[in-house]
Amino acid sequence: MFKHRSDKKELLDEDHIPEKDLFQNLRELDFINHYLGGYAITFSALNEILETTRAYTLVDIGSGGGDTLRRINTWRKKKSLQLSLYGVDIKPMCVLYSEKKTKTTEINFICDDYKNIFDHLPKVDIIHASLFCHHLSEKELVDFITFSSARGCTLVINDLERNPIAYYSIKILTTLFSKSYLVKNDAPVSVLRGFKKKEWIFILEKAGVTNYSVKNKWAFRHRVIVYGKR
Repeated sequence: MFKHRSDKKELLDEDHIPEKDLFQNLRELDFINHYLGGYAITFSALNEILETTRAYTLVDIGSGGGDTLRRINTWRKKKSLQLSLYGVDIKPMCVLYSEKKTKTTEINFICDDYKNIFDHLPKVDIIHASLFCHHLSEKELVDFITFSSARGCTLVINDLERNPIAYYSIKILTTLFSKSYLVKNDAPVSVLRGFKKKEWIFILEKAGVTNYSVKNKWAFRHRVIVYGKR
């Protein structure tokens, strides 16, 4: 079952998830991301592409509970970086949760499809997607990459490697420690919807981009950067 990406949908992709269940899921995802080093992958990419002398606008696509943006905001202050931060999520309850949890006006959230971000913002320098791309089909992913590159944005992707060790590890950990049925179901499914490095290269080339990097990162992640116009 690890040879090809699964097309099984996650429960999180369904509509009408009860608010308390969704919020529990978002809290646990933040915990998992932190302790499995997911945020560090994003920081490594931003370290590579950001210059201290420039101001940037970064949009986090599929921003969920806003945890990634809050971590980026803390990180960019330590680095003295000029970074305007926006989160885009299609689920109103995710945006509601994000706004409740975010105790700063330095981060703004938009409830919409990512394809409409330029209806809200005149300029975007960096599009960031953490644990978003594995929700997409190959065609949707090619469209997403094409959307970003056609507008000159630098695209940073932080997503899962499809790996049996990752699958069985997260299945055991969430069975033992998670209180969320969404996390228990979706965490192993997410791994099965993840990628091999060669699949990323195939998808990127299918999207017509040539200036990119794909790196394996701990723990069972890929860091993909598609470089935009400088």
